[in-house]
Amino acid sequence: MPDTTDQVDLYSTYGSFQDAVQRKVREATFGEDIGQTSWLTADEYRRFLRQLELGGGAAALDVACGSGGPALFMARTTGCHVTGVDVNELGIATATDAARGAALTSQLTFVHSDANQRLPFADASFDAIVCIDAMNHLLDRARVLGDWHRTLKPGGRALYTDPIVITGSVSNAEIALRSSIGHFQFNPLGENERVIRGAGFELVGHEDVTENAALVAKRWHDARLAYREPMTQIEGVERFEGLQRFFAMVHRLSAERRLSRHAFVMRKPR
Repeated sequence: MPDTTDQVDLYSTYGSFQDAVQRKVREATFGEDIGQTSWLTADEYRRFLRQLELGGGAAALDVACGSGGPALFMARTTGCHVTGVDVNELGIATATDAARGAALTSQLTFVHSDANQRLPFADASFDAIVCIDAMNHLLDRARVLGDWHRTLKPGGRALYTDPIVITGSVSNAEIALRSSIGHFQFNPLGENERVIRGAGFELVGHEDVTENAALVAKRWHDARLAYREPMTQIEGVERFEGLQRFFAMVHRLSAERRLSRHAFVMRKPR
């Protein structure tokens, strides 16, 4: 059995994000490439954005924005101003360049910041907050949600996805491989709802979106395999193989519903 405790980095290729091979892999994986690095499809994101009730003139925060693709998509789709934060400096630099290239700098701001810490924004700064498939990387969910509550305006909405809700039996080896790309917080079914309400939010929506994780993980694995030679030139053989094992495990656990992906929509009371 391979050593599943070795860490592999899914997010270290932000500098080559616009490489032709990377774009081809994303197109094969997602169909509509909006620059995502998650289990998110464009159709799913459109549905999420409608639930946030955003419009022109609104201010939204994208927590763990990565290289900024979904933030650009949000700005174009809703007309709102989007601020993205991420701990990865290369991701923020790539996102800033993308906003400049799309002539959207008036609608987009990207800030290097660790979302585990107090966000560098004033109270009641945003109409909406979104965090896609990254809440599981944050250390203290209750504290993070409390800070979101602080930075949201009264009546503002937040939406996040948790892709590793425990809904079945999972072995230690499977857990190790599923969490081989960084820090992970695994929570049982019902824990998100408890923490959301504890932070002072009203829970207004809850959706099981596990199917997207299973589908995207399988397509991502297969697309990378189809471009194995150029991808190993970018990543190296060891990292490529480690990520292939990771994607295969995500697909398996999601398809069997032993780890599930859930989306939560909440509102700050007026």
